[in-house]
Amino acid sequence: MILLKRTLQFFIICTLLGLITLISLYYYVKPDIPSVQVLKDVQLQTPMQVFTKDGLLINQFGEKRRIPVTIDEIPKPLINAFLATEDNRFYDHVGIDPIGIVRSALVLISTGEKKQGASTITMQLARNFFLTREKAYIRKVKEIFIALHIENLLTKDEILELYLNKIELGNRAFGIGAAAQVYYGKELKDLTLAQMAMIAGLPKAPSALNPIRNPTRAKSRRNVVLGRMLTENYITQTQYNDAIRQPITAYFHGAEIDLYAPYISEMVRAEMVARYGIDKAYNSGYKIFTTVESKVQKAAQTALINNLHNYDMRHGYRGSVKTLWVPETQPVFSKSQMLSELKSVNEFGQLKAAVVIAVNDKTADVLLKSGEQTTLTWDNLKWARKYITRYRQGFAPKAANEILAPGEQIWLRKNTDNSYLLSQIPEASSAIVSLDPQNGRIKAIVGGYSFEQSQYNRAVQAKRQVGSNIKPFIYSAALEKGYTLASILNDAPINQWDKSQGVAWRPKNSPAVYNGPIRIRRALAQSKNVISVRLLRGVGLQRTAEHLLKFGFKNSDINRSESLALGSASITPLELARGMSAFANGGHLIEPYFISEIQDAYGDVLFKTNPTEACDDSDSTLSVLNNDVTMQNFETEKQQEKKCAPRIISKQNAFLIADAMHSGIWGGGSWAHKTGWSGTGWRAQALKRRDLSGKTGTTNDSVDTWFSGFNRNVLTSVWVGFDNPGNSLGRSTYNNNLDSSQISGAESGAKTAQPAWIEFMKVALEDAPEAPIEPPEDLVSIRIDLATGLLSHKNDYTSRFEYFDKGTAPTKYVLSQPTDIFEEDTKTEEELF
Repeated sequence: MILLKRTLQFFIICTLLGLITLISLYYYVKPDIPSVQVLKDVQLQTPMQVFTKDGLLINQFGEKRRIPVTIDEIPKPLINAFLATEDNRFYDHVGIDPIGIVRSALVLISTGEKKQGASTITMQLARNFFLTREKAYIRKVKEIFIALHIENLLTKDEILELYLNKIELGNRAFGIGAAAQVYYGKELKDLTLAQMAMIAGLPKAPSALNPIRNPTRAKSRRNVVLGRMLTENYITQTQYNDAIRQPITAYFHGAEIDLYAPYISEMVRAEMVARYGIDKAYNSGYKIFTTVESKVQKAAQTALINNLHNYDMRHGYRGSVKTLWVPETQPVFSKSQMLSELKSVNEFGQLKAAVVIAVNDKTADVLLKSGEQTTLTWDNLKWARKYITRYRQGFAPKAANEILAPGEQIWLRKNTDNSYLLSQIPEASSAIVSLDPQNGRIKAIVGGYSFEQSQYNRAVQAKRQVGSNIKPFIYSAALEKGYTLASILNDAPINQWDKSQGVAWRPKNSPAVYNGPIRIRRALAQSKNVISVRLLRGVGLQRTAEHLLKFGFKNSDINRSESLALGSASITPLELARGMSAFANGGHLIEPYFISEIQDAYGDVLFKTNPTEACDDSDSTLSVLNNDVTMQNFETEKQQEKKCAPRIISKQNAFLIADAMHSGIWGGGSWAHKTGWSGTGWRAQALKRRDLSGKTGTTNDSVDTWFSGFNRNVLTSVWVGFDNPGNSLGRSTYNNNLDSSQISGAESGAKTAQPAWIEFMKVALEDAPEAPIEPPEDLVSIRIDLATGLLSHKNDYTSRFEYFDKGTAPTKYVLSQPTDIFEEDTKTEEELF
């Protein structure tokens, strides 16, 4: 009896001591236990995703790959795999598993080592959210108390859902949704049983058991998981036998990028970081919908790349990347040696690394980095005459051994017929910006040949001399001063002595052809340099500069010298496109923007851009006069009143310049009567659209080349040049190995930049109805004499209808018609640029 009493007392004392110990431990660690209330409003670290306007994924940013899924979206076998491996009594315990704790304690007592943690899924969730993986007793105590709190706060399904979305699974994959994508490129519902078991085996050691790095250990762990599932009757013996026979199929899958557009995605990334900070931007699951259209964006990237390769090819082949062996003097590399060399080569863009194996009369055998072996045909080699300088090329080759030799490492790229073409990395650079001139929405933007090669975004960062693309703005100032498209100026050389420099300034036309008296319409269409200078003088330098500032150009970029008339101002392609939009939209200064909407991780709209629009004059009361414009203009959904862009020039002025630029493409006169003439942008006629206006631009020595063109709905500017502003694009001679459609001669806006514009606009305008810029009210159309700009009674090739702003039309009629006024029209189109 006494023994029983003492035993009872002992147990009571032990129980009290245990309770006191637990209470003491609780209050000891309580200050360090975080509130689990945050789990009710948990924000999983989900990467930021960037989409096109039509919903294609462009890029994603974030340190952690995570694709959140709900418990209903998780296949039952995958849940069972985790339960069987990590916590088979999960739905029975209260957050801690006494049986597991006793088992772990017995292991510790018998071995003296902490081999089993006895952590339930709830305890692992507590550790993953609030603690570290350190094996310490005090951490385990905290883990237990937090787990108990979690169980009181959340349901079992909510706990399991959080756990499966939070857990680290290697290769920067967090959560099972991301793991399925990273390892197998699949959604959860498409995983096989073996693949589910593989993922369920990763939490124990995500790095050591990684199926990509350690496939043997990963397979062994996978089979352990399958064995546990069999033991717990989650799968049948047949399913088990089938699954363990499955090979390891995991390999790294990047983000499911639908359209690779790195320049626009980097613009978005920088903007989001500026707005929210890097941690919130990267990990809050934002979904950003850009303004670019996938089809149009892809066309811009393709046009830019093709155009740079075409420029590069007409200037000659610069030779191989390096020589691996020299025939007849060094041992020939084996296939494995060649592949080993190619393995270290970083490929980018359309370029593929290859080694020349053998050279025949008109062909060459090559081995690609992928292991593919193919033969280059003569049609894919014959372009490669030797590059000498940017101004000189060698003779057209007659045999393949004049171009290549065995042992050379070279670049190739695919043709549309899937054959390989000898290629090289373009030396020149380029940028394309296309936007909707009515509201500033950027339809496509490309900042260079390859983002991997250079992250410098030339579309928004490169300030380059704009050349003759400045002339529409100069002519717009002249129209405000009282000039008309029919005004006659003298197209003759200018020779002005500069006292400060001790030299004469002699601006020249390019080509150096002078027509004498010429109408302003034709002078702009044919890009007459001396006329631009005479107009600047007629308007006044300061007044002209002030007019240019209306178009959004920065004051510091508009130099105050007469060279301004020839395009010495340096501006970015985006700034140029913005300013040029005023001629397409009736005279308004729009604000370019590239983000249309921002959503949170749950799809709720946080921001929606409310752009300024080119409104009718009836909406002028809504105009927002703001000269301090930015590329972004975010508005909440509650602030979506229509905003009108400020008017900077009259709609009559805008139309007249756009119409003169239309002549820059379509020319004028009568070819039947030998009075026809072409504008510098005549190559755009290939698009067979009468709604286009355009302007070429070339700076001194062809350092910078431009083409800008538009209709009412699409405006696109293209720049081509070298990143080093001092380098000329040079000239190329005719290549006898190529057909007559090739470009040759001095590089210029028409030859160097416009081909990319044409290729792009062919896609951008595909299936779109013509959208000409309609003449506004208060314009009159009067027949004038082409030679004098005066009124004409004739209705033949010597006259045409011309537009005038009301009150500016001539009042006198021509008295006689000179007979030699059109003699200058013998200049061929090929000399125009």
